[in-house]
Amino acid sequence: MAQSEAENGLDLTITETVQGLVESYRQMTIPLERYLLFILLPSAGFFVLSVVAALLLDQPLMIRLPIPLLGFLAMSAALFYPKILLSQRKRELNNRFHLLITHMTVLATTKIDRMEVFRTLAREEEYGELAMEMHRITQLVDTWNQSLDDACRRRAKEVPSDAFSDFLDRLAYTLGAGQSLDDYLISEQAQIIQHYTTVYSSSLDSLEVMKDLYLSMILSMTFALVFAVVLPVLTGTNPTMTVSAVIVMYIFVQSGFYLAIRSMAPYDPLWFHPEEYPSPIEERLDKAMYVGVGLSAALLFVTLGGMFGVTPIGLNDLLFFLDEVPLPFYAVVPITPMLIPGIVFRQEEQRVKARDDEFPSFIRALGATEGAKQSTTGMVLRTLRKKDFGPLTENINDLYKRLNMRIEPTAAWRYFTADCRSYLIQTFSEMYLIGREMGGSPKQLGELIAANMNEVLQLRQKRKQATTTMVGLLYGITAASTFAFFIGLQVVNILAQMSLDLNAGSRLDVNSLINTGVYDIPLIEFLLVIIIMFSAMLSALMIRTVDGGHKANTYLHFVVLSWIGGVTGTFTKWLVTQFLAI
Repeated sequence: MAQSEAENGLDLTITETVQGLVESYRQMTIPLERYLLFILLPSAGFFVLSVVAALLLDQPLMIRLPIPLLGFLAMSAALFYPKILLSQRKRELNNRFHLLITHMTVLATTKIDRMEVFRTLAREEEYGELAMEMHRITQLVDTWNQSLDDACRRRAKEVPSDAFSDFLDRLAYTLGAGQSLDDYLISEQAQIIQHYTTVYSSSLDSLEVMKDLYLSMILSMTFALVFAVVLPVLTGTNPTMTVSAVIVMYIFVQSGFYLAIRSMAPYDPLWFHPEEYPSPIEERLDKAMYVGVGLSAALLFVTLGGMFGVTPIGLNDLLFFLDEVPLPFYAVVPITPMLIPGIVFRQEEQRVKARDDEFPSFIRALGATEGAKQSTTGMVLRTLRKKDFGPLTENINDLYKRLNMRIEPTAAWRYFTADCRSYLIQTFSEMYLIGREMGGSPKQLGELIAANMNEVLQLRQKRKQATTTMVGLLYGITAASTFAFFIGLQVVNILAQMSLDLNAGSRLDVNSLINTGVYDIPLIEFLLVIIIMFSAMLSALMIRTVDGGHKANTYLHFVVLSWIGGVTGTFTKWLVTQFLAI
């Protein structure tokens, strides 16, 4: 009975997967015939060729195995690409859904025409696919003369997002029953925020599961790489080829996990990058980037020039306190100055987060005071700016000064959000500004915006905890895997030296028992340094993806992880030599 139920469940899952794949092909913008002819068939042909190549090559299985895997990966990517596109569209709809509903509620409370609410949202390019859906609804009403509830009901059947489809269905029913748009949206706020919280938390839970899988796979690949380094001592196979093959698989595994983490991470951008409103922050960040890149380029020139005898000084002169510069240091020293932009960007990011924490209190106080005094924002800020809003106080003072100088309110608020550099502050400030311009209640707007932003900030605290555990995990894996790599390498190096000494003083051919002659130790060490640097880069990208901060945060973690790998590898070689050297 249990076996039959399991088989029925498996059949149902396969059927749903096939139906979902067929539906994704139906919703493609590319004609199906063209996709099959120019993408799917060539990828299948590439897979067949990779299988044939793996069968015909006269190489060990460890080297031939990745070839058909590469072909299978290409064919699978082509087969499921429409499904991936549909999933990306669904993700885009879900990412900004709560912001769209908040914006729609703000517009609806201004008592403007309900179709004007949809037209306004359709012009907001920031909402991406959601703005396109708003545009499609307005087209159905304006061009095809359908009622708003019929247009919402029709689009609800086409969108891939269940949450957005359910919202449009309920909206169509409510509007058809005669309820006003603002009453419906205000009543929906709690449910929309609850849905966003659920989706956000489930994404963080998925990252926790992915973290455990990543740990297991990287440990397995680390053992495989150590075996690829050590086993040729007994088998006599070419260690360079086996190590290279395992490194390729290692790169594929890490890249796959990075893409998976990137797709699972919740969408919650921190930074706002306006192009038309410059800010002193931008100048500081640019200077830090120029200094970091310039110093890295200079160190790279000195390192390479010293190796090839082009420059009068080399890395040996810079690290004069070392008898011999370890090979990993040739990779990690040139990138070290990138710590400068990484630290500067991190400091500015902490200020952005601090401003985010203070903004709900500010916007609630602003709305309540404006509603009570029935005065302009500039008059209210005259007294409100004297209160302590932490790092946001300076920006509030600048906003008051611009409004007091009779700068147009829209421009003053835009400069305010540009100086804050916060995505949430920019988004919610824009909502408040538009709501006030259209005659909305400032008290209601302030409370609505503050409540929504507080929910997002609480979720960010959970994300911060997930990021902290991810940082600890990746730093620990980097040290542990590097330790394992260089233990195997140094053991082989010592065995090679021992075999030379034994051959010199004995008639026994030690090389018939220990095949150390097939090793090119410097080349294998160079390959290990490459995988350490690549692993550090991908680990830094993973941390940045989970954190959701600025891309420049990658530099800080990349440099630190590279130094952890370089120092651990050098220390491991010295330690093994102390214990095993004769």
